[in-house]
Amino acid sequence: MSDWLISLEGTEAGHDLALVLALSAAFLHAVFGALQKGRHDPWLSRGVIDFCYGMMALPFALFVVPWPEANLWPVLAGAFLIHLGYKVLQALAYTKGAYTVVYPVVRGTGPLFTVIGAGFLFGEVFTAVQWLGVGVLVSAIFGLAVYNLRHLEVARDTLGAALILAVATGFFVALYTTYDAYGIRLSPDPFTFLAWYFVVDSVAMPPVALLRYRAMTPALRPTLGPLFVRGFAGAIVAFFSFGSIMLATRLDKVGEAAVLRETSAVFAALIGWLVLKETVGPRRIALMALIAVGAVIVEMGA
Repeated sequence: MSDWLISLEGTEAGHDLALVLALSAAFLHAVFGALQKGRHDPWLSRGVIDFCYGMMALPFALFVVPWPEANLWPVLAGAFLIHLGYKVLQALAYTKGAYTVVYPVVRGTGPLFTVIGAGFLFGEVFTAVQWLGVGVLVSAIFGLAVYNLRHLEVARDTLGAALILAVATGFFVALYTTYDAYGIRLSPDPFTFLAWYFVVDSVAMPPVALLRYRAMTPALRPTLGPLFVRGFAGAIVAFFSFGSIMLATRLDKVGEAAVLRETSAVFAALIGWLVLKETVGPRRIALMALIAVGAVIVEMGA
């Protein structure tokens, strides 16, 4: 399968497959967010998810994919540090501000920074029409944040710090997207990078979750069975979500893949409406439609 994927790089078929992969990643990212939304402490959920995907990836890393070349190990170490910074900033942002305000700011700044970074790192050039699409998509995502902010009833006293952290988190989204794209392109076999990424990335959060679990009173500790079921489901989704976007950045432009992934805001709202039974008003529907329109403009302007 690796040889087949590599053969598609730079071709029209590779571009089409990258489009499908990026949109799949958007949908799965929204599913991942829905899985994290629940009665479990988010630090515990994240720790268990990371533990599960690390244990699941380890056999593939050791026995299935080719062993990483020497120059890939420092890149994997860098990916570990960047993703750790992203997770910490994201958690801090969510503790300071409401999810419905913080999330759109993170996802709106992410693709903008990624397009700029991909231009410097990979020499990618967006057309004027594509920049128009980026503007429409990012403006719609920020508009969603403003709409949610106007209806916010809690956590207003820490909102300034939350927004600063959200922008910083968006920068780290762009940083890990471009950096990981460099890593997966550096590896002769893309699945070697993916397998070892999941192993390396799973190291940090499980100890944090364990310490947090032990610090809880027995009455507040969640039942481990349902927690690990959520962790296993989250790990499966993470494999396909992250794997899809990384393969898309190997096959085609990093900036385009990053922009298309942010249609996850649309899928998240649909999941919230259809599955979580949340209310979606006409203004939010209009803003979500603009997000989709922006993504279409970026793709059509290629």
